[in-house]
Amino acid sequence: ADPVPVLRLQTLDTHGNRGWREYATNFGVSSFDVALPVFRYGDVEVKPDDTRDFSILPSGEMVHIERQRAFEEQLMDESAAAGLEKVPGYVLQTLGRPPDNAYGLAFEGLWSAFMHEELPHLRDAGWQVEFADDFRHRQLEVEAWDADLVESENGWFDLDMGIFVEGERLPLAPLLAALFRRDGRWLDTALLGQIADDEMIELVTPTGQRVRAPAWRLKPLAGTLIDLFDGFPGGNTLRLSRFDAPRLAELNDSSRWQFRGQGDVLALADQLNAAQGISHIDPPVGLGLELRHYQTEGIAWLQFLRAQKLSGILADDMGLGKTAQTLAHLLLEKEGGRLDRPALVVLPTSLIFNWKNEAARFAPGLSILSLHGPERKSRFAEIAQHDVVLTTYPLLWRDAAQLTRYCYHLLILDEAQTVKNARSQGAEVVRKITARHRLCLTGTPLENHLGELWSQFDFLLPGFLGSNQNFTKYWRTPIEKQDDTLRRELLSRRLRPFILRRRKEEVARELPPKTIIVRKVELAGSQRDLYETVRVAMDEKVRFEIASKGFNRSQIVILDALLKLRQVCCDPRLVKAKAAQKVRERAKLDLLMTMLPEQVEEGRRILLFSQFTSMLALIEKELRQADIGYVLLTGDTKDREEQVRRFQTGEVPVFLISLKTGGVGLNLTAADTVIHYDPWWNPAAENQATDRAHRLGQDKPVFVYKLIVAGSIEEKILALQERKAELAASILSADSSVRAKFGSDDIAALFAPLPS
Repeated sequence: ADPVPVLRLQTLDTHGNRGWREYATNFGVSSFDVALPVFRYGDVEVKPDDTRDFSILPSGEMVHIERQRAFEEQLMDESAAAGLEKVPGYVLQTLGRPPDNAYGLAFEGLWSAFMHEELPHLRDAGWQVEFADDFRHRQLEVEAWDADLVESENGWFDLDMGIFVEGERLPLAPLLAALFRRDGRWLDTALLGQIADDEMIELVTPTGQRVRAPAWRLKPLAGTLIDLFDGFPGGNTLRLSRFDAPRLAELNDSSRWQFRGQGDVLALADQLNAAQGISHIDPPVGLGLELRHYQTEGIAWLQFLRAQKLSGILADDMGLGKTAQTLAHLLLEKEGGRLDRPALVVLPTSLIFNWKNEAARFAPGLSILSLHGPERKSRFAEIAQHDVVLTTYPLLWRDAAQLTRYCYHLLILDEAQTVKNARSQGAEVVRKITARHRLCLTGTPLENHLGELWSQFDFLLPGFLGSNQNFTKYWRTPIEKQDDTLRRELLSRRLRPFILRRRKEEVARELPPKTIIVRKVELAGSQRDLYETVRVAMDEKVRFEIASKGFNRSQIVILDALLKLRQVCCDPRLVKAKAAQKVRERAKLDLLMTMLPEQVEEGRRILLFSQFTSMLALIEKELRQADIGYVLLTGDTKDREEQVRRFQTGEVPVFLISLKTGGVGLNLTAADTVIHYDPWWNPAAENQATDRAHRLGQDKPVFVYKLIVAGSIEEKILALQERKAELAASILSADSSVRAKFGSDDIAALFAPLPS
């Protein structure tokens, strides 16, 4: 009769393996996986390499065997085709005598595929498979899944996920962390999406057992908690902040995970992820302002954060009434008896007047204390007696000792991007101030890079985004430098419950239309020659600097070179060189002075922005010669409120404003025309300036003119603006189609010659 082929799979404990195939020589304690084939003739078993035709039974009886040699060879050919090779006896150093019929695979990593693909074929060919209890690659199945939430301390909780295998519960977190280290697809969000949901994934237990799990059950864990696994410190659980509660709701929706314990955290997760979780709020009785629908929703959101002891960023576009919504929120707190401590508002100096004015108009029931100017020192003792205390960023450091003596109901940072540098003195002080709740107000929570967003959330929800170093490693670098769109989307989902951002387009019916017109002019004559001379010199200087110091250490030289080119475009007189002073052409200024008289004649009210105060001085001279009335606002202006009044009341038609000074704190709804004399690579600064006119309360169409020198550095800046704007937009709106970078590849384009 034909023999029955039997394949016994076993893991041997060895005290040293000599190198064989792709196994390295190992003289330490290790394990070696083998297959032991035998042929069963009735009750007698023989090994493939045994040439005898008889066998001696345990009783001592000798039994003759009619060997089927050809059939045995056919079976062994099948095992060889499956990848099994004879392991020489000298390779294995076991405690006892090693088996002389050990077969193995070329390297350990092949066992998983062997078990999945080859073993079923061997069974179909007639092989019986037996597993030793210690065999590491035996495929075990998950019998059940569970997850517990265990409260830790200071708003943190431990997520304890487990699987049940043969009646035993195994912690899942370390198994997944090992899988993700072993298989790079899981921590690469692009490759993660390519893993088929029905693929069976092998988890390896600490004892070496293999457990099969469907990919669809594991992929949401990797996608939603990728940063926790990427930096897994060990142990059996994952630690999350309560601010990460929405992540648990995502897991519940995507892979049917059920979490036991900490019902309040799960309820918070549902509320943060569902719009219906935020109830409608009636406006405060004492509010002297009729709120629009989106503003009522904003107040409800602020009230929800307060009720849940959370913090957030009100990031509406400029002009949509962030100050008004905040005042209404504070008034609700007072009318509800919760404003038993003052609210501290930190803001740019330019906004002090605006806050006081709007509080008096819209929330007269709030008592306001302004700590500004030399007389403020005599009023520190009054802090506890007022509802709202106003201070400025420049005074934070000076007045830190006084401000930190009090506990506040709410700490508000207006134009919060001011403290985007986490190491600045102002940022350090606000982190030391004690308050029940915290709020950031900004139309541009992200201007240049994700580090600015981290700084704000480190103030709002300490620990939520981890340390700056870890945030850079797990979020900023993959998103900004590697264009990791899936990780960008995950970060956007994490932040979304804590950022309320409405764009003007969303409330367009309440805003007048805005038309953007780019007016280009060409350089000619000696001005063109000057541009090319400066360009060639700066191009050589920048390339030399980059070659010797590298791109990152050449930033100052690069920016200085760009500055000189921009100055030539604006007016040659801005360039501090004798040759430049001799140039008489002024293409852009000539264009401007052909536009302004006509616009003034039409009754336009004009805001004119430039980054160069020296350029504004040159424009002043032209306006005086043309007998056009104007007011001026720069960093040196002392009576800014008077300048604003004169323009708003119609005394003068033109308001000259430096871009940096005019970026925040102005309501200039009398304007219907905005002129950007020179562009800047950061579109957020330009857009903020434009929004001085394009605000709620404006009842006229707004026209925005951008004056650009064709083919010059300015035109390159326009192109660069679009790319910089997309980084902020993608994080705040989860747009996954963006690639926003600025690096050495842009240098050649920026210093390209003027078109002939």
